[in-house]
Amino acid sequence: MKKERKADAISTFIGSGASIEGTIEFNGTIRVDGHVKGKITSNGGTVIVGEKASVEAEIFVGIAIIMGEVNGTIDAKDRIEVYPPGRVGGNIQSPVISIEPGGILNGNCTMKAPDGQAAKTGVFSKRSANDDDPKGK
Repeated sequence: MKKERKADAISTFIGSGASIEGTIEFNGTIRVDGHVKGKITSNGGTVIVGEKASVEAEIFVGIAIIMGEVNGTIDAKDRIEVYPPGRVGGNIQSPVISIEPGGILNGNCTMKAPDGQAAKTGVFSKRSANDDDPKGK
């Protein structure tokens, strides 16, 4: 059973015949089906990289939904989703990361605490043997 990909209404569309080099700043949701080289940035917006898209960029957004090819870093405040035949070549960072079977990540993955939440001092909280004892003994 496939999960539904929910996104806000698309406010900007870069078609399959388009090629852009430079910085794209946007609000809302942008869908890329063409070629983008440079930087894609938004303060909380959503970028959707379509199946036929080719993106060579640093991406800084709220949500990144990848179904095409991305070469570069992705830093998302809320989440990153990779669906087949999506391919990411580069480092990704977000509090929530989902890579569906058939999606590909070649890079490092960092799951950071959401903005406004204090990170714990260690990578994982430490448990003692007594944590499983309901009496604390």
